[in-house]
Amino acid sequence: MNSKKRQSAQWHYILLAGLFIAALVSCNMIANHFIEVDLGFKTFIISAGVLPYPITFLITDILSEVWGRKKTNQVVYAGFGASIFVLGILWTSSQFDAVDFSIISDGEFDKMFGNTWRVVFSSMIAYLSAQLVDVRLFHFWKKLTKGKHLWLRNNASTILSQLVDTTLVIGVLFIGIRSSSEMLDLIIDGWTFKMLIAFIDTPFLYLATYLYRRRFGLKFAQEVPT
Repeated sequence: MNSKKRQSAQWHYILLAGLFIAALVSCNMIANHFIEVDLGFKTFIISAGVLPYPITFLITDILSEVWGRKKTNQVVYAGFGASIFVLGILWTSSQFDAVDFSIISDGEFDKMFGNTWRVVFSSMIAYLSAQLVDVRLFHFWKKLTKGKHLWLRNNASTILSQLVDTTLVIGVLFIGIRSSSEMLDLIIDGWTFKMLIAFIDTPFLYLATYLYRRRFGLKFAQEVPT
């Protein structure tokens, strides 16, 4: 790979990392808002944070396939650090009283972000566990299939890691607040919805990896050299 392609690969890596962190932070900010999503055959009750979250798994799968496990884990850890940073900013903001002409009062701010520490804490535990499981399983299947069957490692790794993520988030967020049956229903809805998204994003993964390999001059199953 020549220097021009290396620079291009580095720029795209940074772009994907930025999108990953933006999606992750967005998940945490809107996770308190539970919604109904009607897909015709079923109505899912999920956290609004579930909507952008599958994007993070799509991005880590692209990174894993093109840039490799080490570079992907760096992005995962960077996202973890960004979540802690955002939590610190929210806590600091809550220590100051709103002025009289503030559009958002102290009460409204507390209602919006008062439970964010618990949401972010549960999300961070689930996120780090699930993403590391996803990356490890992705490369396990990649090695086992000798780089073939991208659809298999994409879906097999995401399905299990999303189960880990959903169970941990709902468990930490609602333990002692909702009954076990209610929590189980939320876990099933969240996990099923994420699996559907994982199946849908498979063609996009194929397209992204094809375009990146063509752009960087990579051979089949080859990764960007570090």
